[in-house]
Amino acid sequence: MAASPPAEFTAPHVLEYPYRRSVGPVMGRFFAGLREGRILGARAGDGRVLVPPPEFDPGTSAPLGDLVPVADAGVVVSWAWVHAPKRMHPFDRPFGWALVRLDGADTPMLHAVDAPGESALRTGMRVRARWRAERVGEMRDIEAFVPEEGSR
Repeated sequence: MAASPPAEFTAPHVLEYPYRRSVGPVMGRFFAGLREGRILGARAGDGRVLVPPPEFDPGTSAPLGDLVPVADAGVVVSWAWVHAPKRMHPFDRPFGWALVRLDGADTPMLHAVDAPGESALRTGMRVRARWRAERVGEMRDIEAFVPEEGSR
């Protein structure tokens, strides 16, 4: 009689693609703005403000370079709750990922939301950037977005 296979077989495996990217003139200015505590967007040919700013207009492929300031607060457009954060996540406790459309921008940007629980996060709520004390010019200069007072 053959031995029965184990009830469960697991093989831990982590797949990662570490890389470095050169930022170019538009993203370079965007990251320099973050270091200064400002968020910049690119004005596209049709007048929309895109955040984060792409190097080229997604509609016309024309280079973009006209950067304009936008607010560091805005509205949650869509979100997902992370119950079990992974090693590379921004928090070691549950948090949300959200698309946040900043005041003055026409497109949302993806970032973490540090809310006290899943029930505290909702589409349409106002959030504000919580800036890192020592900024270096990277996306993590915004630690997370947090609910604005009275936005529940």
